[in-house]
Amino acid sequence: MHEAIIAVDLGGTRVRAARLNQSLDIQMRQEMLTEDERGLDATLGRIQEMIRAVWPTDGTPVAGIGISAPGPLNPMTGVVVAPPNLKGWHNVPLASILRDAFGVPVYVGNDANVAGLAETALGAARGCRHVIFITVSTGIGSGMIVDGKMLLGKVGLGAEAGHIIMIAGDQVSSLEKEAAGPSLARKARARIEAGEESLITSLLNGDLKQISGATVGRAAQEGDRLALDIVREGGRMVGLGIVSLLHLFNPEIIVMGGGVSNLGELLFAPMREAIQRYCIDASYWQDLRIERAELGENVSIIGAGALVITQGGVADVSHIAARLNAT
Repeated sequence: MHEAIIAVDLGGTRVRAARLNQSLDIQMRQEMLTEDERGLDATLGRIQEMIRAVWPTDGTPVAGIGISAPGPLNPMTGVVVAPPNLKGWHNVPLASILRDAFGVPVYVGNDANVAGLAETALGAARGCRHVIFITVSTGIGSGMIVDGKMLLGKVGLGAEAGHIIMIAGDQVSSLEKEAAGPSLARKARARIEAGEESLITSLLNGDLKQISGATVGRAAQEGDRLALDIVREGGRMVGLGIVSLLHLFNPEIIVMGGGVSNLGELLFAPMREAIQRYCIDASYWQDLRIERAELGENVSIIGAGALVITQGGVADVSHIAARLNAT
């Protein structure tokens, strides 16, 4: 009998749980609001409730539970350290709690790492062994697959591309601080308050406190000069960050996800230009694939399921390919 896989996506807004087969097809899914303001124990209870809701009732054995959770966390111990969007979560031994409750192996992964694993298993990087996944939204997260295995580091804190250090003007900054959605909004607001004209002002009825990365993106798509300038600079900064990653890891594919990446060529064109200009040799980018992420909102569920097959990302991604080919 084929074993089932239970996948959980723990977010600050909602908890989703699903039952998957060995091909990572979603067979049943449930979700509810996280409501972390009700306290840690209540949230843990909701997670367990969701798992029970998708647990097989026909006697099918469960291979394990995979969980995509916000960091920082330690995937080796399954301890969620202190996620900023989950109130009251400090050094929570999530894996051991669920292992005691359900009696199966439990694997916990950082949400960006898990998304990178998912895109390698079933998405834009399927069949690749050297992958860098970057998500650009309110922050910049990343996941990396190096020679078929998830890059974790000593205690699972590696692969944080968003925190590549950069110098912006005369200030020490980071890729996330220069190119994520809030950065685009901050730069737009500063320039408008300094007297520059922009469609953004009318989009928000003059309330500049409401500027977001999405607002800047919308104005850029409508041809606003200021917004286009800011998006181009954001794309350039992402490109510079990718140059460092290319030199360090020499991947075969970069997979881009997150809301800001929906700007498409407005972001990607200056990004590619920076990559080609600043790489030390064209061999780093000539055969490089840069693709949009494919899995959409299912990415965390599929990635959590892939955690089970790869034993927390320790085993080679070829394990996933072998199972897919066998079904």
